[in-house]
Amino acid sequence: MRFAHLSARDSQDLQLAVVDGEEAILVSDLLSPSPRTLQDLIAGGDEMLERLRAALAEGRATRHPLDGFSFGSAVLNPPAILAVGLNYSAHSSELGLKTDKDPTVFTLWPNSLTGHGQTTSWTRSLSESVDYEAELGVIIGRSTKNVSVEDALDAVWGYTAVNDVTARDIQFAEAQWCRCKSFDGFTPTGPVVVTADEIPDPQALHIWTVVDGHTVQDATTAQMVRPVATLVAHLSSSITLQPGTLISTGSPGGAGYSRDPQIFLRDRSTVTVGIEGIGELTTHCRIVD
Repeated sequence: MRFAHLSARDSQDLQLAVVDGEEAILVSDLLSPSPRTLQDLIAGGDEMLERLRAALAEGRATRHPLDGFSFGSAVLNPPAILAVGLNYSAHSSELGLKTDKDPTVFTLWPNSLTGHGQTTSWTRSLSESVDYEAELGVIIGRSTKNVSVEDALDAVWGYTAVNDVTARDIQFAEAQWCRCKSFDGFTPTGPVVVTADEIPDPQALHIWTVVDGHTVQDATTAQMVRPVATLVAHLSSSITLQPGTLISTGSPGGAGYSRDPQIFLRDRSTVTVGIEGIGELTTHCRIVD
């Protein structure tokens, strides 16, 4: 199943919906009482998801054209957003950074979350070196502690696409990476969250980025230094991963910072991050003085 947070074009109120092709079915039309967000649905466990599947199979709910809605972030109010750096050798080498034995892990701030088709803006005085990074996002489905690599994928509820937008000048000026990647709107997610049963192998997905009509990243998740299962097991060894936690698993090579000439996001740039089996996540950029 595929889920999104949608709002009618004339409204700011987000509603959880099932996305089926070019149509949306509001979860509130399928269940009563209904989960308001994906976080609520995950908290409801397998029983709530199965009731939702059964209601959808009855085929009685109204279907709405998807183009009548705007997208919010695919995840809302997650208990944590954990990001993994330097998880593709090509990306770490192009940044001139070493891929360590253990993963580089940092947090992203919730104000950075935004949705497909939305506009992310920043001031020129803050950064003129803003970059893109296509990443596979992993959403945890149950409280997970000390899980083995062999069992780690059983803890995954679903997957989404993430654009880990980064102010490179700030990244290389500060020891911590949280601020440079957590400006308002710097973590677009979506357009949907796909349940784990529809992606049997997260290491077999084509991943790419297009900036202003030019393909700048083109890779596969098989190139991760540490696969999803390894990351989940490693993180759960030190912290309890709460249901709904988003893990952004790192970016392949092709970042704008490392190109010659460099490519940074400009005023009115359009960035589309795509992942096979999930879809394409588009972000519009504005630089304000």
